Amino acid sequence: MRCLTPTLLRPQPLSASAFAPFGAVLEGFGTPPAQARPINDHSCWRLDLPLSLHFEQAGGHAGLAIYRADARHFPLPVDVLERHTLASQSFIPLEGSRFVVVVARPNALPGPDDVQAFISNGRQGVLLHPGTWHHALLAVDAGSFVVLERHTPAGVPVDCELSTLAETLLLSLG
Repeated sequence: MRCLTPTLLRPQPLSASAFAPFGAVLEGFGTPPAQARPINDHSCWRLDLPLSLHFEQAGGHAGLAIYRADARHFPLPVDVLERHTLASQSFIPLEGSRFVVVVARPNALPGPDDVQAFISNGRQGVLLHPGTWHHALLAVDAGSFVVLERHTPAGVPVDCELSTLAETLLLSLG
């Protein structure tokens, strides 16, 4: 049975340490981090992420897409999460657009108490661990996002499981 008054969910600032159970924060796009290395005759720097993306699992392959997202209106009800058990998925803003990532650990089925929300400052992206429950892209500011994800050829099942929460949460930015 759903509650008549939804539980309020407020995002916390996105940080690598707080987001670690769900994936990695992709940031440092302005200043090269210590682990970056210069390339192209020192005209740019490269940061390799030490994470396996698992795209080739069960017949899949790496896919690169550009999503154009409209700004959402908050408060926003959250009642369905999805997960991809075979591979990671990444969301990286291209134009400084802030977004909220709503996540839960890769347990069997998340309950309302398992859900957390984080807000990007527009210069941070995320890489979700395989199996991490998450809401679809929630742009605070309209903009374009690079999405790295597992694509599948025709005839191969899509790796996307949906779960309806037992209780609707109300995502509020205020």
